[in-house]
Formats: sequence, C-alpha cells, structure tokens
Amino acid sequence: MKNAAVIITVASFVLAAPLASFAMDHESMPGGMEHGGHMMMKGQPAHEEVVDGVKVTFKVMSMKEHMKGMAMPKEIKETHHLMVEFKDAKTGKALTEGEVKVKVLGPDKAGQVKDLMGMEGHFGGDFDLSKKGKYGVMAKSKLKDGKVRSVKFWYSAK
Repeated sequence: MKNAAVIITVASFVLAAPLASFAMDHESMPGGMEHGGHMMMKGQPAHEEVVDGVKVTFKVMSMKEHMKGMAMPKEIKETHHLMVEFKDAKTGKALTEGEVKVKVLGPDKAGQVKDLMGMEGHFGGDFDLSKKGKYGVMAKSKLKDGKVRSVKFWYSAK
C-alpha cells in the first residue's frame, strides 16, 4: 500500500511538470517564447497613435505567421491575429493591465467584436480578414488608470 502511494505521488509530479513549465513566464527565459515579448517585433505596425498619454500600437499578422513553429488547430477559422500594445508615451513603460474590446467591420459590412486577451506585453485576438478590401478597426480600452481610450483606423487586406 505504501508503494502505491509513492508511485501515485511520483506520477503526479511527473505529469504536473509540463504544466508548470508551460505556466511559467516565458518572456523571462533566455530568448523568450515565440508567442511572447518579441512577438511585437514581427511585422510593421498597422497603426500607431498617442491617446491621453498612452502610445497605442496595432499589428496585424496572418495566423500562419502568428502560429509559426506550432501546429495550427483545424478548428481555427480566423485568418489573422490582431495585437495591441500600450506604452506610457513619456517613459515607454509597457501598460499590460486592463480591458480591450475591438470591433472589426469588414468590406462586406459584417462585424466581429471580441474582448482581447492579455498576453505577454500586449493584448491579442484572432479575426477573420479573409476578404480583400478595407477593414474598419475600432478599439476601446480601459487600462489600470481607469481612463477609457478609443482608437479607430482602416486596415487594407490584400
């Protein structure tokens, strides 16, 4: 009976180790993680502006680029990943706490509304930008300072 308890305990630690390493802050690891901090370095900004002392940077990348090095789940219907980074305009310090909601209006006037998820250093969400043409992107954010900020811009999908 004692051996069974030891085996169960050891098995629990062995099975939990991958989960614990996955939950770690990969940004602090040497080289970071593909999905982490240096993700904002990929591609060119789709839009940048300063709103109430906060520099807001949007980037749009294909799901293929976003998921590079990972297996693309078949159930994913979205074609692009939208990333939003907030920084204090004076200090450049990343602002990572808050809520962000984005509405994307397609060339066919169909809308998609999503709450973006906080990710390592930015907020992100996946959208279907499969139709060629102009997309209206409207974002509202409420960061830790409690101010509501709005940003609107056009993005052209080719």
